[in-house]
Amino acid sequence: MSQGNIAVTDQAGAVDPEKIEACTVLEVISRISGKWAIGILLQAMRGPVRFTALERSVEGISRRMLTLTLRNLERDGLLVRTVYPTIPPRVEYEATPRARELYETLSGLVGWAERHREAIAVSRVAYDGNTAC
Repeated sequence: MSQGNIAVTDQAGAVDPEKIEACTVLEVISRISGKWAIGILLQAMRGPVRFTALERSVEGISRRMLTLTLRNLERDGLLVRTVYPTIPPRVEYEATPRARELYETLSGLVGWAERHREAIAVSRVAYDGNTAC
């Protein structure tokens, strides 16, 4: 079951809508560009995935960080969490249509990075050579 705060809607009316929009855009970009979000979303694109499978597939992530990242992605509407009434409970995460649209955009960025990674590496070496003391 999702956690929520009903007081948030009461407070939202007192805030300038332009500030909310700007904050939301920056927060979403920050969330998506975070260290773990892309790896989690990539796994969820393949279909429903369980917590333990995510924990194994996202190298270096702690249980706590995985939990926090999953909650934030669910909060942003990028993942759907489904709890099955079994003993023990089975929980799966699945990408939403919004996340699938994001994936298309990220695929373009990944393609760009793959096409230009050698040129970027050469530029870094050249820059580092010119700035050495």
